Amino acid sequence: MQVSVDKDRCCGAGQCVMAAPDVFDQSEEDGLVLLRPGAAGQAARADLELAAGLCPAGAITVREDPRTGSGGTGGSVDA
Repeated sequence: MQVSVDKDRCCGAGQCVMAAPDVFDQSEEDGLVLLRPGAAGQAARADLELAAGLCPAGAITVREDPRTGSGGTGGSVDA
């Protein structure tokens, strides 16, 4: 599974952190989304999809990893 964030779109609402705190964090400098490296591969897909759905700016994208075809384990993180 691949998770990507677009910091240019992020408005700092923090909904992603509430939905998947092991995957997302917020910068102390500007409050924008931070993606914890490697955490997406261990997170529940439902939590990631909830975080993406709750993001008011649409800054989070979750998609299947084309290398595994199903989300698999040990997914990639685009930052």
